[in-house]
Amino acid sequence: MANGHPIRVLIVDDSAMFRRVLTRGLTQASDIKVVGAAQNAKEARHLIQKLQPDLITLDLDMPDEGGMSLLRDYMPREKIATIVISAMVERGVRRTIEALETGADEVLAKGDVLADDPSTWRSLQSIVRRVFIARRDRARGVRRASRALDHPEPALTGEFPEDWLIGIASSTGGVQALSVLLPLLPANAPGVVIVQHMPEGVTRAFADRVSSHCHIEVREARDGDKVQPGLALIAPGGRKHMVLAGSPGNHTVQLIEGAEVCYSRPSADVLFQSVARFAAPRCSAAILTGMGRDGAEGLGAIRRAGGRTFSQDRMSCSVYGMPKAAWEIGASEAQVPIFDMAAKLLGSVGTARASRLPSNTASAAPYHLKGLTK
Repeated sequence: MANGHPIRVLIVDDSAMFRRVLTRGLTQASDIKVVGAAQNAKEARHLIQKLQPDLITLDLDMPDEGGMSLLRDYMPREKIATIVISAMVERGVRRTIEALETGADEVLAKGDVLADDPSTWRSLQSIVRRVFIARRDRARGVRRASRALDHPEPALTGEFPEDWLIGIASSTGGVQALSVLLPLLPANAPGVVIVQHMPEGVTRAFADRVSSHCHIEVREARDGDKVQPGLALIAPGGRKHMVLAGSPGNHTVQLIEGAEVCYSRPSADVLFQSVARFAAPRCSAAILTGMGRDGAEGLGAIRRAGGRTFSQDRMSCSVYGMPKAAWEIGASEAQVPIFDMAAKLLGSVGTARASRLPSNTASAAPYHLKGLTK
């Protein structure tokens, strides 16, 4: 609840049917109240000023003025928690990425939300709560962080061992975090493997977009891709996990079947467990902003195996969930502001092993060996 009151939601969508369905689903929760609904951007602007909602659900595809224009208009001033619910998550993938970069907290496929059943509504209600709480709790910190990080240290340059590997995990807020970190890597940076929680069909567009601002190449991973310097591979969203295979200097990635791990597929824990097995100690890894705890145990496995491990600090996180979990179990050596993370990772390349965790700390079974198949 917001200060003891229900979370006040404004629905913005041109479909009357969808507005009714979404209202019915959200209001089944006593701590969520739909205070208004707008069928276009003009109505939404009026209701934002009149109702001062805690959270907005926003359709990107509306007649006259689209949701993207509206988001760009209100987000710099209002900083309202926003969940984009779009019927065109795949066909409108570039706009989806733009929405996340503009400040939307979450992106959902409208088709998934239209499944009118209790489990769907419970899931959506949970997302509303998490997004609202994260936005509320970080509002003051984000303002302080933006001032503190105006002049980040430049990323390191020089020669890096070609057999070193960097692993990164992120979720909510990760689009913005990766858009800061990846452009700071030099063209000869060690190969990078990434799990960023995203809907199916979105990761390729995000990779293409961020790659255009980077010295390195960034692209969506394909099964069998070779990990090599100057290349970052992002696990495709949706249906498979991504794991590392091979040996230092000759690594590849594999896309494999498997159940969700930490409610995620692809899962950072699955990737990091494979990094611990096949790359450590010749690796560095970081957990960035995100809800939940995916990746924390895998990061612990990397540290126990002698790899270097870091987590994004609370101040610069959109959601201090995954990094907090990693820090609390001792999986991370240090908490690092996002603008300093590239330099921190690069500075750890080729360095001596960090102190290892006790073998009974943050232990986890290697998920990539538990019921996961090609």
